Amino acid sequence: MSDLRRLFGIEHPIVLGPFGGLSSVALTAAVSDAGGLGGFGLYGFDGARIRSTVAALREATARPFAVNIWLPTGDEVEPNAQHAVFAQALQPFYEAVGLDVPGRPDQYLPSLDEQLDAIWESAPPVLSVVFGVPTDEMIDEARRRGIRVVGTATTVAEAVALAEAGVDAVVATGLEAGGHRVSFLRPAEDSLIGTLALVPQVVDAVDVPVIAAGGIADRRGVAAAFALGASAVQVGTAFLATAESATTDAHREAIHSTAADETVLTRAMSGRLARGARNRAVRAIEASGTIAPFPMQNWLTGRFRAVANDQGLGELQSLWMGQGAPLAHARTASEAFAELRAGVPGEN
Repeated sequence: MSDLRRLFGIEHPIVLGPFGGLSSVALTAAVSDAGGLGGFGLYGFDGARIRSTVAALREATARPFAVNIWLPTGDEVEPNAQHAVFAQALQPFYEAVGLDVPGRPDQYLPSLDEQLDAIWESAPPVLSVVFGVPTDEMIDEARRRGIRVVGTATTVAEAVALAEAGVDAVVATGLEAGGHRVSFLRPAEDSLIGTLALVPQVVDAVDVPVIAAGGIADRRGVAAAFALGASAVQVGTAFLATAESATTDAHREAIHSTAADETVLTRAMSGRLARGARNRAVRAIEASGTIAPFPMQNWLTGRFRAVANDQGLGELQSLWMGQGAPLAHARTASEAFAELRAGVPGEN
């Protein structure tokens, strides 16, 4: 535990989960200023946006923070003729928010090289990655620039692969976690291990600090994670529900009103398996049987989801949340942090 605090330069072993599209500078800074490690998701950000975001984070907090990127798995589709077919299948959702069916873009995502160039130039204190193992070149460049690297595992084998690659810490994320299942060695559906089973096995298998994630939303979950051998906890949903996050009131209300057994794992919104509330959009897309591969589906639904967010239409948003959502009672980041800190051994 003390090693992880020294590793990241933080006071309390509490990490903010990075949210793709829902992170905010205010929330990241609030967690870092409280003595934890704030996290910010850079999914879909081009180089210019990464540079400006890291600059904004540095202006907002003098404490360490982490930024997160998705590594390519090799099966991502590029824009192609099928775009029009899958876009047309979502026409009712575009019409619901007043949009035309979108045409095919030049690309669905910026390249990893573009993102990394901006990260190396900006040199955030910590870089976390999901959906894979950073290359030797990435690890070496990060070390050269004084950047700590954190990998994310959903199985013991993934954790071992990350540790052998030289990451500084591993997030062991159980199936209870909200958002995307970031498996990379086997299909996500074949990598569904609960936090209680996963964390101690990862602790036994690797020689780097392990950060527990999935279903942790209050002091009891934190205490349990440390009893399992974790060196820190990573928390998403409990912070996502706070006023400082970049999500909508409709999403916050869904977190407060969705029972643990009402969250589902679905590919409907992005083409990759993710946990969230089964709202009208998820139900309709699943029923249609027409889901584009990633990242095409994520880009296509993202067009109507963005407008739905602005219009407060929760039934057309991605309402990502973990199974611990009913435990997310805090309304502000400081309240959430205080509740989580109360579960850290030796801190009270």
